[in-house]
Amino acid sequence: MAMTPDDVLKLVKDKEVKFVDLRFTDTRGKEQHVTVPARQFTKSKFEEGHAFDGSSIAGWKGIQASDMLLMPDASSARMDPFTDEPVLNISCDVYEPMDGKPYDRCPSSIAKKAEAYLKSTGLGDVCYFGPEPEFFIFDGVTWDVGMAGCFVKIKSEEAPWSSGIDYESGNMGHRAPVKGGYFPVPPIDTLGDIRNAMVLALEQQGVECEVHHHEVGAMGQNEIGTRFAPLVQRADWMQILKYTVWNTAASYGKTATFMPKPVVGDNGSGMHVHQSVWKGGKNLFAGNGYAGLSDFALHYIGGIIKHAKALNAITNPGTNSYKRLVPGFEAPINLANSARNRSAACRIPYVSSPNGRRVEVRFPDPTANAYLAFAAMLMAGLDGVQNKIHPGDPIDKDMYHLPPEEAAKVPHVCASLEEALGKLRDDHAFLTRGGVFSEDFLDSYVELKEQELTRFRMTTHPVEFDMYYSA
Repeated sequence: MAMTPDDVLKLVKDKEVKFVDLRFTDTRGKEQHVTVPARQFTKSKFEEGHAFDGSSIAGWKGIQASDMLLMPDASSARMDPFTDEPVLNISCDVYEPMDGKPYDRCPSSIAKKAEAYLKSTGLGDVCYFGPEPEFFIFDGVTWDVGMAGCFVKIKSEEAPWSSGIDYESGNMGHRAPVKGGYFPVPPIDTLGDIRNAMVLALEQQGVECEVHHHEVGAMGQNEIGTRFAPLVQRADWMQILKYTVWNTAASYGKTATFMPKPVVGDNGSGMHVHQSVWKGGKNLFAGNGYAGLSDFALHYIGGIIKHAKALNAITNPGTNSYKRLVPGFEAPINLANSARNRSAACRIPYVSSPNGRRVEVRFPDPTANAYLAFAAMLMAGLDGVQNKIHPGDPIDKDMYHLPPEEAAKVPHVCASLEEALGKLRDDHAFLTRGGVFSEDFLDSYVELKEQELTRFRMTTHPVEFDMYYSA
């Protein structure tokens, strides 16, 4: 059963909590927090909220209207496993103090509106999401961007490039080759103990884990598989997972990143997102069609494919995202559906039980704001269901070796953040249905992302010296 405010206050007392950490997520998906002593955390916090200044949060309020309220969600309360003193973390929605309504740029509030919209349509009563975020663990990373030049250096004892380094403790010599990091046992996989610690910390915080392993990237790429859950709860868990990965890595003297493409020439990190819609305890995706899918599921996939390029602006939100989504490199760039082909944007995993029937959307990456990404994909899928959008015939062939005339017929995801933002401007009516995403929020989101584009455009890249210095 979900915790109530009274349950939370009892937990504070039983665990001798010293501080309560109020957490919320900004537009970019970064978790923010403010901490109050436990004696100040009374039931009034659940009723009246905690005031804060929203003008310093990128993409939010101006200085002239900066007052905002954090409203704690009792069901999200969990003990922090990384603090010296007993600290209770609790996720919050952001509210407007003047009218007492959810702030329309608050990601968790948008996600809750998406869940409410699903119920209001009568199409379903719960949507389940199961993301698979990949991440890298490095020994260290340094970079600098300035007028005198720029650089980035990654330190990884697991990396193939480290075979010639004379370490003080000796060079172990056991390393996976480039793109060879999938599933080797120790001593090649050096990160098993760290992943074990991450899983234990996640489960202490209520996030159920199903599997963990080394991923394809030879220099410390990893994945922790966690159980599916309803949209908002699963987005909450995604924030807990990121916090846990970063802090566990730090406790081992290492650093972790969810960047989609931190390493040149090896695999990038994706976040395949499994999803299904249920009603009355029945999986609406199960049927007798292709790969055991229902018409509902096929139309849901049709909506995802139709709106994929607009979705890219939210599911692949950075300039670095598109260094992973490049044709010809096993990236899920093809806007097609398939039961087997992992280069398809929408894959239908094999399952023995109809209750497990789902679609796996493969183009998102883990820098996405989970609240926004899950809500946007749900809205696209529901648009497909409402308008009976067919996803087209499945493609079970190897799409990297299709004849040119066939390959030309398969559309791709966006090739850049600039393209994705343009597509979102042109195609966003499906997001605003039921007031889930407001026009104001979408305008502010595009403006925020255009600031990143401008900075990227104006910064000279070292590879340009390589290509043009002697031109």
